[in-house]
Amino acid sequence: MRLLLIVLLLLTSTAAIAHESRPFYIELTQQTEQRYQLLSKVPPSVPGDNQPRLLMPEQCTLVAGKDLYQQWYQCALPLDGEMLSIQYPLHNPSVSTMIRFRRLHGELQTVLLSPHEKQWTVPPAESISGVAGQYTVLGMQHILAGYDHLLFLACLIFIAGTLRRMVITLTGFTIAHSLTLVLAALGWLSLSVPAVEAVIALSIVFLARELLRPRRDTLTWRYPIAVASSFGLLHGLGFAAVLGEIGLPQTQVIAALVFFNLGVELGQLLFIFVIIGLYKSASRLHGYLASQGPIAVGSMEITILYSIGGLSTLWLFERIMVVFL
Repeated sequence: MRLLLIVLLLLTSTAAIAHESRPFYIELTQQTEQRYQLLSKVPPSVPGDNQPRLLMPEQCTLVAGKDLYQQWYQCALPLDGEMLSIQYPLHNPSVSTMIRFRRLHGELQTVLLSPHEKQWTVPPAESISGVAGQYTVLGMQHILAGYDHLLFLACLIFIAGTLRRMVITLTGFTIAHSLTLVLAALGWLSLSVPAVEAVIALSIVFLARELLRPRRDTLTWRYPIAVASSFGLLHGLGFAAVLGEIGLPQTQVIAALVFFNLGVELGQLLFIFVIIGLYKSASRLHGYLASQGPIAVGSMEITILYSIGGLSTLWLFERIMVVFL
């Protein structure tokens, strides 16, 4: 009998805790440009004399309502930037609030307010202009912070050599990574992210090795666009993995993809200009070292290339370990 009582007490206390953890649920749906439906559900732990309600902005008028938990409002203006308030007649019994706001065109915004938060400002709706600015910056930030992608680009530039070959090579890389970025972001192509990251590191090792080769008649040197396009497909999957962590907007997916990719391209161009500028600045130093003998110049180039190869090899082993762990 005592064991049964203990079990019943445990079950009762567990149920009480579960009820307390339920939030005050609010679902606000935009039915027309100015009409909103409000549905709410109060957890059983809240007493009947302390039932909460959502206070709409003053510009909204209650036009219909079956009860406190199903109402319709007519608002003079859109709710963007307006403040919604949670009100308890007596006190807030440590209950959080979940708000789901669905716009007329399908965009869904969900927020969970802690018990001490009693107000929520409706964020602006997704727009092409807002998405354009946000995702262009995100694309630039990603490429400029992606040291593996930048090292790959630097190696490509030096293998291409002339301006014409450089333009052709980078165009092939851009088209390739743009293709897989879009396919992966839309869910039409999926590969293991750790494996992709490992092959990206391998691509840098490969180019560093090509730059160290004394021969300049290999496929890489003769047709750098082939190597750029092949590895570009994998680099695009790497970009897509980052974009997957950031997330895509619900109603402006295509715009987000276009401007994220544009940001990546702008970041690439900025990096290329920096590399070319550094190369021109270093040409004077190159002339000085050349006057000291070819060994000095060769030693500096070999040191840089071995450093790139060594770093990318370290990345390769680290990422291979992640694949198999």
